[in-house]
Amino acid sequence: MQLNGSLSHSQYADLTARTAQFFGKTLTIVEIEARKLRHDPIDLLARAIQPTIWLLVFGEVFTRARVIPTGDLPYRDFMAPGILAQSVLFISIFYGISIIWERDLGIIQKILATPTPRAALVLGKALAAGLRSLSQALIIYVLALVLGVQVSWHPAALLGVGLFVVLAAALFATLSLIIACLIKSRERFMGIVQVLTMPLFFASNAIYPVSVMPDWLKVVSHVNPLTYEVDGIRALMLVGVPSEFGLMVDFAILLGIVVALVLVGARVYPRVAT
Repeated sequence: MQLNGSLSHSQYADLTARTAQFFGKTLTIVEIEARKLRHDPIDLLARAIQPTIWLLVFGEVFTRARVIPTGDLPYRDFMAPGILAQSVLFISIFYGISIIWERDLGIIQKILATPTPRAALVLGKALAAGLRSLSQALIIYVLALVLGVQVSWHPAALLGVGLFVVLAAALFATLSLIIACLIKSRERFMGIVQVLTMPLFFASNAIYPVSVMPDWLKVVSHVNPLTYEVDGIRALMLVGVPSEFGLMVDFAILLGIVVALVLVGARVYPRVAT
């Protein structure tokens, strides 16, 4: 006998099977994308140049100049999590260009012909961007160690940083994918994405505290997902630095945006093939 509002045993088993199938297909997409990463390590090394320059040049100069108030925290330490977030943004926000290339090569049409749920395709590509970003996190940590940044090496903190990196990469990669599906032109896509990256970066707490911003920019920073990524990473990555908004708030906001973007991406993904 089945109670109102509850699931029968067969319905529960069917839901479990569907969920397992969904995540299984998602991981398959992640594996396919990971193979591309393994065959193109030079791309990852090239992307490490920009954050290295930021930390070694910008970070060192402003640490000595002391023009940005960061309290007792050296500016170099304050900046390191922000540069990690910047690397995640720059890697994932251009991820949608691969969708346009796959469309032009006819790969998208073959993928859409399979029974794989569109949401699994979108989520798989988003998580693959997270894998790429984790490699950048490793590079930033090595640089931070060399520069003497007071990094927390507690396993829970490292796992937390990894979680925020993957979540933020999934967010920006999914946003990029949606733009690519709607625009469909490589030139227009690159133009729109390049316009987005700088405002996202500079309207966040990546390289200066929110407290020094003008009031209008503070409002923008509070609706900028990069702000919550930086806040979470900074609190976990550095020793003795508290979260401004709360780690659970940072995580919930990023997760909520990712879920919403994946659902939107699943709706617009088929359009890329037309």
